[in-house]
Amino acid sequence: MRHTILHAPVSPSAPNHMVLPVIIYHDIKEDPVELFKRNDWHQVWTNGVYDYHHFHPNCHEVLGVKEGQAELMIGGEKGQRVTVQKGDVLLLPAGYGHKRLSKSEDLKIVGAYPTEEEVKTETSYDDLTAINRSINSVKLPDSDPVTGSNGPMFKEWHNIYYCNAEY
Repeated sequence: MRHTILHAPVSPSAPNHMVLPVIIYHDIKEDPVELFKRNDWHQVWTNGVYDYHHFHPNCHEVLGVKEGQAELMIGGEKGQRVTVQKGDVLLLPAGYGHKRLSKSEDLKIVGAYPTEEEVKTETSYDDLTAINRSINSVKLPDSDPVTGSNGPMFKEWHNIYYCNAEY
């Protein structure tokens, strides 16, 4: 499975995650609704992406492009522009900013979360240390939203934390 990762520095509108990268899976053929449900991701919704910078300090999020295409800004003002299309899936660590810059008329995004807890949405933060404390306390997901019990999330996220567990 082809995937890319991206990192972004702290931005005024988004703290991003200090350690975990965004994972972008490519050429996923399965319907993201069924895929996320099967892999034990919850609160599945279908809509779009807000057209303003925002982040979730208490939860990771997965976004699957079901139809159409869009240009997103990932990581706040200092982040990266990313063009996504049908078949792309973005796994955003807690704290990672995202914003829609443009979209096709037929854009449909499917989102989900690894828990059933209430997801907080923020557009800014005052204290970087305090918000990072919250972000860093978010548990790693038990299941990769695309592949289930194996896959890029375990390589790109879990290995980082396992390697640093002794420090």
